[in-house]
Amino acid sequence: MSLDSPIGAFAEPGTHAKGLFIGGEWLPGHGIAVVNPSTALVLAEVPDATIADAIRAVDAADAAALGWRATPARQRAEILRRWFVLMTEHAEDLAMLISLENGKALPDARGEVAYAAEFFRWYSEEAVRIPGEFRHAPSGAHHILVDHDPIGISVLITPWNFPAAMATRKIGPALAAGCTVILKPASETPLTAYAMARLGAEAGVPAGVVNVLTTTQPSPVVSAMLADPRVRKLSFTGSTGVGRTLLAEAAKTVVSCSMELGGNAPFVVFDDADLEAALDGAMIAKMRNAGEACTAANRFYVQSGIHDAFVAGLTKRMAALKIGAGTDPATQVGPMITTKAVVKIDRLVSQAVARGAHVTTGGSPLPGSGYFYPPTVIENVPHDAEIAHEEIFGPVAPIYRFETEEQAIRLANTTEYGLAAYVFSRDLSRALRVGKGIEAGMVAINRGLMSDPAAPFGGTKQSGLGREGGVTGILEFMEPKYFAVNF
Repeated sequence: MSLDSPIGAFAEPGTHAKGLFIGGEWLPGHGIAVVNPSTALVLAEVPDATIADAIRAVDAADAAALGWRATPARQRAEILRRWFVLMTEHAEDLAMLISLENGKALPDARGEVAYAAEFFRWYSEEAVRIPGEFRHAPSGAHHILVDHDPIGISVLITPWNFPAAMATRKIGPALAAGCTVILKPASETPLTAYAMARLGAEAGVPAGVVNVLTTTQPSPVVSAMLADPRVRKLSFTGSTGVGRTLLAEAAKTVVSCSMELGGNAPFVVFDDADLEAALDGAMIAKMRNAGEACTAANRFYVQSGIHDAFVAGLTKRMAALKIGAGTDPATQVGPMITTKAVVKIDRLVSQAVARGAHVTTGGSPLPGSGYFYPPTVIENVPHDAEIAHEEIFGPVAPIYRFETEEQAIRLANTTEYGLAAYVFSRDLSRALRVGKGIEAGMVAINRGLMSDPAAPFGGTKQSGLGREGGVTGILEFMEPKYFAVNF
């Protein structure tokens, strides 16, 4: 295998293709080819789990559940802290592994590893701060005592775009709360999940507390786990369509659900914004992970007075980005995850152009091996074009002109999604007012990055249910228990 950057043993794909990780053991198998999107070549092959394998994972999680639940919070915290340390020590190899199987540029991959590891450190601290309540009943008849119990065995389903961070954002709070888990990573990027399971075992995670399986039949495999009465939690990150299906499936056994679903983030720039700061923010909000992020700026609404300068500035910056293999240290924009992703992006751009939009840079797939689409800027996009309503998940910035604050809010809210939004203005009062008016679970003011392990991550409307991260994230994996007490 030819690489553009040195690779350590821990970053070798074959090291993490040893089998399903169930009950602390590696169960060999094959069936899923893991492809490098930069070259379209196969990196390794991982097992294709069956329904029987899934039930075996539930058995392992069940066997470990009582012991982990009874493990003192401080001990759980120390294990998570050691896991954080090990991820930090292996950061460069993990970043290389992510670049290999996901295609993202190494700077993005390094940023993801640091972000992912921080969830283990954060929840190592939150594990010993699980809240409770004590108060008098208003009637005076008794005292009210509220404790929190681990919710139970949790099925965690993660996407391909952040293979490390999406896993740690779920595993961290679940383990801190005292739950055992079964992680099903995306079949496009499973090697990172298996690598982290290896580090977890080294950190002292007991056998069966964390189980990892990959499958090309997610629907029957996940359904079988959700139908098992021992499974009490589903935490899913992915598309809204799949989320709706899983919610219906979970309803059959009344499984608690946390859903982080699709996004269609507006990026609003007012005339009084600092142009350079807005462009800096736009590049981060749009091009982090080459636009393959649910928080990515999907619609750029720019007020008329600054519109032309913003288009010119963004076009210049996007055109200057270096495209290449994710593992090349000079690469700023890696490939898309699959050929199918490139076809979708090209369809959205072509339809917008056919409706009168104008491409100022990029605009068509790149030839050669790998799944590449160039950074693209489109102006004069009709508000009813499909690209305005569908999540792009790629390096394309459609720009729309607006006139008034009221119009900006109305346009920002013309979507079924409500995950993230960005507002740029020197008038903080206006920025906060507009942020308040936009229907989204997260709003960034004068910055292009909002994700933080210490903050609650999640959306409104069709973007999901519940929150991950922050002080509330651990409560998603706990059940309040009320005691009516006479002393």
